[in-house]
Amino acid sequence: MGEHASVTIRRKKWWITFAKRRGLPSASRMAVSNQFPAAALLLLLPLTQVLAQSTTECSVGNEKPTINENNLPGAVVTTITMKPGVTVTIENSSDSRWFAINGTELILTDSLDYETEDTLLGTLLCWKGGVEVNSVTVVVQVGNLNDNSPVFKETNITVEVPEDTKVNTIVIPEASVTASDADPDNIQYELTAITPEATDYFNIQGINNPSIYLRKTLDYDKYKFMQLILYARDREPGNPDGNTATATINIDIQQTDTKPPWFQPCTFINADRKVCISSGYIGRVNISEKTTEPLSLKPGPLSAIDPDYTLNEKIVYSIVGGNKDDVFLLNSDTGNITMNKAANTTDTFILHVMATQANNALRYSFTTVEIKVIAKSNYAPYFENSRYTGTVSAGLATLSLVMDSKAPSIPLKIFAADDDFPTKLNPQIMYNIQNSSDFTVTRDGLVLTNTMLQSATTITVLATAIDEESLQEANTVITVEVTPSTGTKDERANLRYTAQDMAALGATLAVLLVIALLVLGLIVFKHCRNKAEHMVGIRRSEDPVEDFSNQGYQDDKNPLWSTKDSESLRSDTSENGTSVVQRQSDGFPPPEPTVESSIATASAAIKDEEENKEGKDTDSDKEVKSILTKDRKTADDGYKAVWFKDEIDPDTKDDVVVIEDQVEEEDDGDEDKDEEDEQGSQHGDPVVSFILDRAQLQATNGNLKPDQDADTGDDILL
Repeated sequence: MGEHASVTIRRKKWWITFAKRRGLPSASRMAVSNQFPAAALLLLLPLTQVLAQSTTECSVGNEKPTINENNLPGAVVTTITMKPGVTVTIENSSDSRWFAINGTELILTDSLDYETEDTLLGTLLCWKGGVEVNSVTVVVQVGNLNDNSPVFKETNITVEVPEDTKVNTIVIPEASVTASDADPDNIQYELTAITPEATDYFNIQGINNPSIYLRKTLDYDKYKFMQLILYARDREPGNPDGNTATATINIDIQQTDTKPPWFQPCTFINADRKVCISSGYIGRVNISEKTTEPLSLKPGPLSAIDPDYTLNEKIVYSIVGGNKDDVFLLNSDTGNITMNKAANTTDTFILHVMATQANNALRYSFTTVEIKVIAKSNYAPYFENSRYTGTVSAGLATLSLVMDSKAPSIPLKIFAADDDFPTKLNPQIMYNIQNSSDFTVTRDGLVLTNTMLQSATTITVLATAIDEESLQEANTVITVEVTPSTGTKDERANLRYTAQDMAALGATLAVLLVIALLVLGLIVFKHCRNKAEHMVGIRRSEDPVEDFSNQGYQDDKNPLWSTKDSESLRSDTSENGTSVVQRQSDGFPPPEPTVESSIATASAAIKDEEENKEGKDTDSDKEVKSILTKDRKTADDGYKAVWFKDEIDPDTKDDVVVIEDQVEEEDDGDEDKDEEDEQGSQHGDPVVSFILDRAQLQATNGNLKPDQDADTGDDILL
């Protein structure tokens, strides 16, 4: 409104001047200026200029020029045309300081700014002979350029965002991040990240709406602070360039109570480290002994922390199960376990312990405490040496022995003694390395490499011996000198085998395998040849091999059944025509002999044995008489007969000895037994065994006859 008022005032002044120059009375000039508004004056201005041109002595090329802002000083506004003898001056006014006349040009004396001046009004006075003959008014329109950048209220904005903020929540409102522009331009916004992951979590609502919202759930353990850049650009359509303003957005992420307590130590079960599980605690107490001090637990004291560590809420402990007979007490504030009374059994207590946040009962976790009741250990284990020294070469494979420095040919072995044992050897002691992963110790105390050592160096580690029963422990120091590897070892370490080498090795092994199979087959064939031929003969209904005797067999215990005797007996025949054939010892038994043939064979063998002892020659042509008969011949004292029980005459029982029938049935189907089983079955025959025993007694007692009972001298009756 101020600009328009000044323009109106200037126009009124121009009208009064114009009326004065035309000779109008002053009263009329004032009346016209008061009666006609500025708009009417503007309408009359062209008409008056046309009327004046006929009598003007000077004029301008453009009375309404447009000059863009930020022009250079001396910029030409318009040109001036004058008749001879006419001079031009600039009328003094509020805007006259902007103009100057340079010859025939009207110029600007300073740079324009659209934001402060949008219109300039200048009046040129034409003089001739010292008299003002006419005047020309020039109205300059200032052109607006995009010469101003957007402006943020704050160029560095910091906000605090809790990690449990819900997705799509606006964290910075539009009013706080909207930029202003002195030019009437359309502002566009863009959000970029300084922290690489920031734009995954935050973004603006739109290109013309700079409010920032959360697009992904926050995690204080991953990101505690993020930083972004907000751009504001006043680009015009078709003009990619423009002015840009920036604001730095700082996001300070606040931790909230999102996780339950964690018993220490614990192990993370996933990569995002959100869940940490305790493996529990173990302890020992002596039977029938109450301790007043807190129990010593492994791997450490019972303790839990609030994983939301910036909040660090108070933790309360309690036993929720396993405390049989209330033997143990738990301090709810410290977590220390003490004894309420002595344990009188060797039971193992499994205490279930709960840790709860004091401010939120829904934030809790569980663990177990295993307390074993044991017999009292009077002595703790101890290392006999406070320091062990060993040596090992670099480049050796994993689990290579570390050698004793004092005796390089002997492996290094550590030992923890326990005076509770007479030999000081406690089988419950287990060794481990505390501060290095390069070595490991076996249960026997041998020190091994746990990795391939690459270079020569000296490594000092702490070794611990723990009694798994009493949980008592001892420590020692092991110093291992890693020596440079030798050339031979390096060559072995770098040795590699090609596919051709493996193929050659496989072919060689295959040939050796074929040779071994051929030799094995030959041995089996030779060993089983007779058996196979016999089996083939039986299946073809052919006569089996007649010679079933094993010529190489000698019965040391029963010489009567020697090979020589069996040869003579093989062709003998009893009186009733029955052939006597001895069992063969090569695994193929002959047909089962009858009782009569067995007795006849045994009797003949006994007679031959007696004749050999008396030095007499055995008459091979003498007929062997059968002792099996139904006729009783009592007249011949040198002849003894054997009858079956059911054929004895009831009236003739004098001098008769009855032998009960104890012959057991043998399994005829067991034809595949080996040599020892077959001969063992012969010796196990009750009849044959009885005859053999009698023959041996007769050989030792010369006063008994071959077929008399050793106790009574009576005839033998079957």
